[in-house]
Order: sequence, then structure tokens, then C-alpha cells
Amino acid sequence: FAWSGFQVLLLPISFPSTDVHHGNGTEEIFYTDPSVLYISLHRYDNGSFFLGNGQPTRVGSDRGKGYNVNVAWSGGLNPPMGDAEYLAAFRTVVMPIAHEFSPDVVLVSAGFDAAEGHPEALSGYRVSANCFGFLTRKLMELAEGRVVLVLEGGYNLASLCDALQACVSALMGNEPEPLDEEELVRKPCINAVESLKTVLHVQSENRSVSVVHVCFLRYSAGSEAALVLNGLHMTVPSSRR
Repeated sequence: FAWSGFQVLLLPISFPSTDVHHGNGTEEIFYTDPSVLYISLHRYDNGSFFLGNGQPTRVGSDRGKGYNVNVAWSGGLNPPMGDAEYLAAFRTVVMPIAHEFSPDVVLVSAGFDAAEGHPEALSGYRVSANCFGFLTRKLMELAEGRVVLVLEGGYNLASLCDALQACVSALMGNEPEPLDEEELVRKPCINAVESLKTVLHVQSENRSVSVVHVCFLRYSAGSEAALVLNGLHMTVPSSRR
């Protein structure tokens, strides 16, 4: 990777994308590369949103098979995805697979189109700024905290500034601002649950059984909720936790 002439190569790399649009370019670059794990969370709507790419069945090829993970949200905006859905995705898919991969560094395509405040044509999702900060803090559990966020988008300046501020604060080691209590206890919508079931099923056919076992049954260290697809929700953490 090169930015302004400064070149660095740190492998293996975990490369999550949080933009509401699929990172098809990044996926294509590393599609056959087993040294890079690529995970994308994006609006898909069964191929009807944006360019229609980012299918959950695209898992990599050749030696890179199993190192491409598409959390492809479907169901439109009925209702729109929010904090509860993104928290569930991190607990059931993103973090278990990333922990197994055990990267040396995490590079994030930090797009904020999913932040609340964007119109339906661009996203329509309702992920809070505080949730982006919390997810950044979760990623810092990987690679001994070596996390790089590369700003890639966000069309509502107020939403972009709030989300970016929360992420930078997390990178500086500050405790994330508390999440909305209603979102913490709310179960993800049925469309999100079905989307997560799809990606888990696809990944179970291309990855070790242990990952899916972790996704369904394991409590992550210090977590506030169990990883159970039939009742995905967050409980309000105590202040000590």
C-alpha cells in the first residue's frame, strides 16, 4: 500500500469496509490472495442496489477462497439498518472471522454513507456516530490495536463529521460514548437476521467449522450479549463492563 510515496507492507492484513456501497475494487484486487482477509458490510438488496455487486456467495477463489466475506444487507429500508444490525454483524460474522485470521494490521475503508442523515437514494441507513466509534474500538482488539482508517466517503457533512470524530476518539484510546439504550436492547430486524444467516451459511461451506461454531455459540471476552441468531440483541452493559 502506498500513500504519498510512503510504502508499507504488513501481512497478513484484515481489510474491512464499512461504506454502505460495496468495495468491489478492493475485493477484486485481493480475491485470490490468502494473505488478505476482506470483509465488506454493504447494502445489497438482492442485487438491486447501486451496481448490484457484493454477493454473499463471492468468497474468493483459488488460494484466496474463504478470505472474502460479504455481509450483504437485503430487504431495502423496511426497516433501515441501524446500530442493532451492525452490532449483530460484528458479533456474529466480522469479529469471529477476524479473530481466527489474526491479522498483523487492520485497514478500514472508512466510508460513512450508512450514518444516519443520508437520503434513501444514497443509503437510508441509520447507524449512529457513537456506533461507528464503538465498532472502531472493537477492531482495535485485533492486531494489538494496529488499526488504520482511510476516509472514503459520506455525503452528509454533519453526519460525516460526527462519525469521524467518534472514530478518531476511539483510535486515541478514549472510551466510546454510550450507545442508545433502545438500540442496545433492540433485536435486529428480520431482514438483517436473514442476511446474516445467508452469509454464515455461505462461509460455513468455505471456512473451517470452528468459525461458524463460534458465531453461533461463543461469548466473546467481555461481551455484553450472546451470539445467538434466534435472539440477536444487545443487553445494556453495566458501567464496570
